[in-house]
Amino acid sequence: MRGNTAAPARSGRDSARTQSYCGRAAAQVSGRFERSGDMSVTGKSEVATKSKNSISVLFVCMGNICRSPTAEGVLRQLIATEAADLEVTIDSAGTHGYHIGASPDPRSQAAARRRGIDLGGLRARRLVAADFERFDYVLVMDGQNYADANEIAPVHYRAIFRRFMDYAPETGRREIPDPYYGDASGFDQVLDLTEAASRGLLKSLRARGARSDGR
Repeated sequence: MRGNTAAPARSGRDSARTQSYCGRAAAQVSGRFERSGDMSVTGKSEVATKSKNSISVLFVCMGNICRSPTAEGVLRQLIATEAADLEVTIDSAGTHGYHIGASPDPRSQAAARRRGIDLGGLRARRLVAADFERFDYVLVMDGQNYADANEIAPVHYRAIFRRFMDYAPETGRREIPDPYYGDASGFDQVLDLTEAASRGLLKSLRARGARSDGR
């Protein structure tokens, strides 16, 4: 069903806000990370052919160069180091096409690199309606992303569509703030929040995997 929860109203941010972006490419994680170098960056990415127990996750922000590629990199690293038994396809996209084909913001890359996460090979793409069928999870960074993604979503879809921070209720945060117009500390905050939410999401992915295995 479309819009499992009511789409938040627009926040009234000024027109400059529409230049705030956030970066992409796809990752296939199944004990190790395999970068999909030939992944399209035109909004027509292909989720790898999935086995019975594989799970697919798509992170979404506005422009796919800050928050969503950071989330992609964080979850990829977490699964590779702590959940190598899970087969997970990870990707990210933006609700707007400002930076299709661009690398993540250099500040996002620098902050991630300090924590041992390489975002350099990711490229921005735009969210498309078919993503809601291709992915098991479509997870957005804030309420505006939810509203914009909900406009793109088809009337009926199979994905679990929600805010990423729903997986980290202990933080008391519902949104991951866009760091684009702030200083370096904002990019570190994005990493802190995506790490917390990724751990909560991993618990959900493990439970889903266990159900698929019949455990």
